[in-house]
Amino acid sequence: MALSLDEVRRIAALARLQLTADEERTFAVQLSAILDHVAQLRELDVTGVPPMTHALAAGEPAGLREDALEPGLTPEEALRNAPAREGTCFKVPRIIE
Repeated sequence: MALSLDEVRRIAALARLQLTADEERTFAVQLSAILDHVAQLRELDVTGVPPMTHALAAGEPAGLREDALEPGLTPEEALRNAPAREGTCFKVPRIIE
């Protein structure tokens, strides 16, 4: 489903976005691709599939890995790319007077 530039402008206005002409054309293509994908999903036969309120069924365990202790960064490694530092801490500009 190809969206027109007018439709993209209307969506942008509803979202309170100001788009350049290039962005309007880019979003027209991207939003059209999203709508095409949704149309494909609508073609699926979901009869007999109960609606869910969550991606995991009630009581189904999440497929999470076991917690494992791993060595962390040393202060020197953590601060290696810091623009400013004070001892073993990041130094940031004061924002409250």
